[in-house]
Amino acid sequence: METVGNMVVKYWDNHRSLDQKMIDLKRKLVDLNALKQDVESRKRAELHPRKKLKSQVDVWFRNVERINDEIQNLDQRVAQSISISRGFCMEDVLKKIQEVEELLQQGKFDQGLVVDDLTWIGQALSTTNLVGKAAEICILRAMREKLHEDEDETIRAGMLNEMLTRRGRYVLILDDLWDKLSLEEVGIPDLSNGSKLVVTTRMLDVCRYLGCREIRMPTLPKQDAWSLFLEKVGRDVLKYPDLFPIVESVVEQCAGLPLAIVTVASSMKGITNVHEWRNALNELSRRVRGVTGLDEKVLQQLQFSYDHLEHERVQHCFLYCALYPEDYSIHERILIELWIAEGLVEEMDSQQAELDQGYTILNELKNNCLLENCEYPELVKLHDLVRDMALRITRPRFLVRAGLQLKEIPHVQEWTKDLEKVSLMSNYGLQIPSQMSPPNCQMLTTLLLSDCGIKSIPDCFFEQMKGLKVLDLSGNNFRILPSSIFNLEALTVLLVRRCDYLEEVPSFSKLEALKKLDLSGRAINYVPRGIFPKFSCLRDLVIFDDDQPVCVRGEEIGELRKLLYFKGWFYDLNELNTFVQTSQSRGQRLIRYYVVVGLKKIPNDSPWDKYIELSGCKICRNGVKFPSDLQQLRINYGIVDFPEEEVFFPCFIPTPNGMFSFLKEIYIFRCEKIKKLFTCSWVLSNLPNLEVLTVEICHGMEEIIASEMEFVEEERMGGSNSNTIQFTLPKLRKLDLRLLPDLKSICGANRVMVCDSIEKITIDHCPKLQRIPLYLPLLDDGQPSPPPSLKEFFISSREQLRSAEWDHPNAKSVLEPFITHWRL
Repeated sequence: METVGNMVVKYWDNHRSLDQKMIDLKRKLVDLNALKQDVESRKRAELHPRKKLKSQVDVWFRNVERINDEIQNLDQRVAQSISISRGFCMEDVLKKIQEVEELLQQGKFDQGLVVDDLTWIGQALSTTNLVGKAAEICILRAMREKLHEDEDETIRAGMLNEMLTRRGRYVLILDDLWDKLSLEEVGIPDLSNGSKLVVTTRMLDVCRYLGCREIRMPTLPKQDAWSLFLEKVGRDVLKYPDLFPIVESVVEQCAGLPLAIVTVASSMKGITNVHEWRNALNELSRRVRGVTGLDEKVLQQLQFSYDHLEHERVQHCFLYCALYPEDYSIHERILIELWIAEGLVEEMDSQQAELDQGYTILNELKNNCLLENCEYPELVKLHDLVRDMALRITRPRFLVRAGLQLKEIPHVQEWTKDLEKVSLMSNYGLQIPSQMSPPNCQMLTTLLLSDCGIKSIPDCFFEQMKGLKVLDLSGNNFRILPSSIFNLEALTVLLVRRCDYLEEVPSFSKLEALKKLDLSGRAINYVPRGIFPKFSCLRDLVIFDDDQPVCVRGEEIGELRKLLYFKGWFYDLNELNTFVQTSQSRGQRLIRYYVVVGLKKIPNDSPWDKYIELSGCKICRNGVKFPSDLQQLRINYGIVDFPEEEVFFPCFIPTPNGMFSFLKEIYIFRCEKIKKLFTCSWVLSNLPNLEVLTVEICHGMEEIIASEMEFVEEERMGGSNSNTIQFTLPKLRKLDLRLLPDLKSICGANRVMVCDSIEKITIDHCPKLQRIPLYLPLLDDGQPSPPPSLKEFFISSREQLRSAEWDHPNAKSVLEPFITHWRL
């Protein structure tokens, strides 16, 4: 008994000191993981080609990972053990403390982390660029072969083919390839024996032509850029603490581009004077190329990509991108539309064809690494140094001071006669002196003054810019547009977006060449009637205000025969009808339209190109005509002026079959008097491609798809509830029913919806809805299965889920993995 008592006392003491030992163990584990991070940093620095990690280092890393897991499990075991049994964990804790201490000692690796990789076969050559005959003599020396200079090219190719074939398996590197290459003509044999061909190029077409697997090389991350810079500039620079922050900033200015890093570092090698380093940083920041060699070695090599573009038209499109500020995210479609307006894209019969050609040019620029994608789709940008190269090419034809925080417009002397394009965009607070003489720039075609907050522009400012085609005045604070704008008879694009203080838009009657006019924004009190039909060339018209109506006449818009994109506001359904009728009678077919009718505006971003929204409109029987290619229809606060028992859509829009065959989405919001939304026959005839149906806050809504007499007869003949009638909506992806307190039926008592594309169903606060009419296909064993595309079934309360009726007793359990709800 005494021995047992001693054991209890021993373990009780262990219990009391266990917490302190666990704290010690966790502290040592923190030190070990910090050491692991340091070793990983050393590993990245030391592990180069022809080197491999020591086996003991690899084992050490695995042991560190293992002990982390074991200590985590031990910590959980200690926390979950009862008071007495916790004392029995002491031995394990002490053991782990000893293991961590040993790993801390082992992790010093004073003799380095790597050794030579003896599996590397071949002879190392200098990484310096090898050009011409000298390079040819070096790749041949490595192979211990000779080729005579006077041999015919075909013979030389044959000899090279024989040499490579004799060597068996090999790796052949073609560095900096700029054009498509026939491997057969050069003499490179078939690679089926396991040999490898590595090609480096800035031309994506070259990779595709050779059938290579494409690996895009991103710019260097910060740590790698820093390591490369130190390698070239020399580590002696680290001996001078005053230089360190300046050197770091210089590396940042190289923007991760290896060629720039190598060139700048090489030019600064051996320099330790803080003034010279600070001067280099200032020059790089200002993009003044005072650092020796940067112009010639970086920009000239980058310019080779530009020179290699096959068509001059593509080159001009690229140079246009330099008008945007540094690091600016450029919207692809807007950029292409400006190319089209400038005449940089070949004029074609349709805008779609021109857009297609624009996207083709855009992709060519991407493939040549002159444009790069941004984080978000449909956005591109120029690398800083690529932009610098473009600006160098365009001097002195371009004057670009975009995004430089200028407070005053460049002096009139900088506005030379040969200027073709000027960009002063994104200089908020920019002022144009009232006494400034009008710049004499008869060759100027593009002037970008957007997002500068300009309060006033001298009335005569545009007098000597007769050739101006593109003028962007968006995002400024002037109240009146200068009258000299209205004499720019060559103007094809006029953008006056987001000019919140603009009070009046005078007549544009002389601007008959306009193809794109954008007056979207606030505080426009007056738009002259009868002006739009004068723009016989107009293809894009945006006259829209998110806060208050800026109404236009439907007849005027309908008369614009070349109009392809319209975004605007009509006062009532009569104007919409006139617009649709006039458009159809004149053969007008818009590629995109965003039309709001009524006096209330619900802000909305539509994913579709063809959108109509009715807000607060009085809706009567046979009340409106819609374009047949409408993709999204939204009705907000509809004032319904026909009997409540009437089914809404067949009465409001009694269309022939297939009228809405393009309609993808319907959204009904706060239409209180609608009780029945569709009939079966109307849906089947007109909505074969419906993808999204949303009905929200309609307190009178009782049925989504109501029954008709012929369908009622089919249900009667069908017999009991077990005999259901299938109702197919093949493209429906989302069904969203929210806050419909009187909703009793989705599609009739005996009907099921076959939705093979359904992804999400939402039933939120529909307390009277009992039956969920979703068709579930049956497997061979007779059990139901969920639609293959289903991702989520949201229902607002567990009570409604319990009481819901299904057509198969196992339906609820089958759908359980997809069901979510927020109110218990």
